[in-house]
Amino acid sequence: MKQEMHPLAKLARKAVEDYVNGRRMVEPDELAPEMKERAGVFVSLKKRGQLRGCIGTFEPTQPSVAQEIIQNAISSATGDPRFSPVRPDELKDIEYSVDVLTSPQPVEDKAQLDAKKYGVIVEAGRRRGLLLPDLEGVDSVDMQIDICRQKAGISPAEPVKLYRFQVRRYR
Repeated sequence: MKQEMHPLAKLARKAVEDYVNGRRMVEPDELAPEMKERAGVFVSLKKRGQLRGCIGTFEPTQPSVAQEIIQNAISSATGDPRFSPVRPDELKDIEYSVDVLTSPQPVEDKAQLDAKKYGVIVEAGRRRGLLLPDLEGVDSVDMQIDICRQKAGISPAEPVKLYRFQVRRYR
């Protein structure tokens, strides 16, 4: 039995489907309480268990979580440089996950991190890399930090500032 999609994941799906099928921006109808907040949001798309797109914001750029979801869902489907844009014939196979981020908190030491519980932001100057928590195949804090460094183009020898955040994940 398939589990009912959370309203935040449904909004991401509707945003992608409407945009891919007709280049329209969806307007959210009724906003659930968590959609009215302001927060950074990541929208991940998977097709048959494989990543198909993931774009997000560290901190809010839109007036509400709902609008953040719409923007990032469309970007995940059409603007993730790792993938070609999602085609209409793929829409039936896409699974949606929405992560709403807490505000990043600086950490003094990587001992304050936990790969399952916290996402990580690694920063050196203006370069920042982010990795969400509890990702398949990412089992250690060192692995999280290494991936963030690679994403941001930060060499292993460069000193970095570390931040952690938590997410509420909706599917």
